[in-house]
Amino acid sequence: MPLSLDQVSPESQGLPSGAVLAWLDALAADGLELHGFTLRRAGRVVAGGHWFPYGLGRVHHVYSLSKAFAAAGVGLLVQEGRLSVEDRVVDLFPDALPPVVGEHLRAMRVEDLLTMRTGHAVDTTDVLYAAGEEDWVRAVLAQPVKFKPGTHFVYNGGASFLLSALVQRVTGETLLDFLTPRLLEPLGVRGARWVSNAGGVNLGGWGLHLRTGDAARFGQLLLNRGVWQGRTLLAPAWVDAMGAAHVPPGTNPGDEISDWAQGYGYQLWRCRHGAYRADGAFGQFCVVMPEQDMVLAVTAGVGDMQGVLDHTWTHLLGNAQSSPLPLGADTEALRLRCAGLTLDMPEILDPPPLRGAQAHFTFDPNDEGWEAATLTVTGEGGTLVLDGRTPNTVRFTLNAWEEQTLDTWGTTVALTVRAGWQADGTLALTLLLIEDGARWEVRWAAPDAPLTVGLCAPHYGEGHTLSARASTLGA
Repeated sequence: MPLSLDQVSPESQGLPSGAVLAWLDALAADGLELHGFTLRRAGRVVAGGHWFPYGLGRVHHVYSLSKAFAAAGVGLLVQEGRLSVEDRVVDLFPDALPPVVGEHLRAMRVEDLLTMRTGHAVDTTDVLYAAGEEDWVRAVLAQPVKFKPGTHFVYNGGASFLLSALVQRVTGETLLDFLTPRLLEPLGVRGARWVSNAGGVNLGGWGLHLRTGDAARFGQLLLNRGVWQGRTLLAPAWVDAMGAAHVPPGTNPGDEISDWAQGYGYQLWRCRHGAYRADGAFGQFCVVMPEQDMVLAVTAGVGDMQGVLDHTWTHLLGNAQSSPLPLGADTEALRLRCAGLTLDMPEILDPPPLRGAQAHFTFDPNDEGWEAATLTVTGEGGTLVLDGRTPNTVRFTLNAWEEQTLDTWGTTVALTVRAGWQADGTLALTLLLIEDGARWEVRWAAPDAPLTVGLCAPHYGEGHTLSARASTLGA
């Protein structure tokens, strides 16, 4: 399936299709689970695809990649003359200050939020979660500011939240609403959404949901220094400032081979090889490679984010050439590969055996708050009822994907479910929290066996499995 009407062959833009195939092979060999990618060179889409059931039109939580869009929102305010990076934070939020405003808090500027040099000794993200329905701005500003702002770097989700909050304070609009007509609509971004806190403020540092190709369009805008299809959306000087190393590279042993020690800009990381990027947990990337005139966007569910970048430098950046290449057998092979990408899934019997069953289970105490489950299979489908803090009924059709929603993490998320019997008699269910990149693997081996729920890495760490013992059984 083509990515877009402007997609061309990699060879026409000086990149061998074999290099992209080698990149895909290397990722697969390392077990790195990508959900989608878009590769642009010389302003054109040259390769891309999604691992089924992820798809072209599906948004994906980009986690901390969201921060780059917060920086863009601030940049728009600056170019409209409504804000300066020298503005003091205390002047922007005079009604949310602690009873005693220390010297360091008083000195904190907008630029210190952008560069994560607020003076905090630790990340304040946990403070936001702990604040719950209280005022998050007030919660962050109440934290001790140990260092003089501008002198000490700490990756800090609270700083990014404050960027979103200040855009809303200045404009009266959420960050997403402010960005939409000025940036997102001109780029052709559709269906974006941004999670807000209880006060109605977009989270800023995370929570943005985008299509993979739209992240690539944003990267193209950065590569073009704020210009999209001949129109300047972001001031070139602001884009330059976003990608510059305001925080210098690290000097510890091993920093030269880490893409997290090459410096930090305005909510963007510097990379090796003259590149820079926005990134988010579990492998969300928008990598800008100016020397190669190339942009790579990735949505994924990986733990080894450095591995994705290492393969990118080796196979994509390292093989970019300055002139078009002749088409070869790899051109068609890449097209077929990208059209046929699919997630690795458990083998299941097709057609399924005509078998019905029902079983009830009781969970041991667990952090998910699940207490009991009832599994029912009738003919070609069934349900998994999960009881606990947030009850859910998961529907499934054997040997098919079924879309629905799930109430978890305090919100409602998109869920895609696949179920089937395996050759050994195990019923296997795969639950994809598909717009958040997470996966649950449910297994039931026999009438008297427990029900297991694997909360899969990287979101939950390795080997995180819940077990529920059989408590009642019916046929």
